[in-house]
Amino acid sequence: MYTSVNSRSAAAYQRVGLETSVDGASAHKLIDLLFDALLQAITQATNALAANDIARKGQQITKAVRILDEGLKPALNLEQGGDLARNLRDLYDFCVRRLTQANLHNDKVALDDVDRVIRPVATGWKEIAAKVPQ
Repeated sequence: MYTSVNSRSAAAYQRVGLETSVDGASAHKLIDLLFDALLQAITQATNALAANDIARKGQQITKAVRILDEGLKPALNLEQGGDLARNLRDLYDFCVRRLTQANLHNDKVALDDVDRVIRPVATGWKEIAAKVPQ
């Protein structure tokens, strides 16, 4: 499949931008980047579902599930984090279940549910950035 030079250039720019963001980032910033990528994947899945692009919807939901399962959940310290860490783990598990339902049933409400519960957590994470040593 042919892609235009502009599309390839934009994709390369995005990869370099992401790599630059990750290199040398604090643990707090890395979680912030994961939340950004998660919300973007949910938005992309919602848009793909609206466009009846089922393949892209599936890819974006898979990406979102991987961010939760391989990025955000492993970052939790259940021993030191106590109830907060356990509650976040349970929230992430809920999100994975809803994303799976969204994928299996082309369920926009399930995607909206995940966005609704994750967005305030991501926003709160951003708000404490100034208080976290870099």
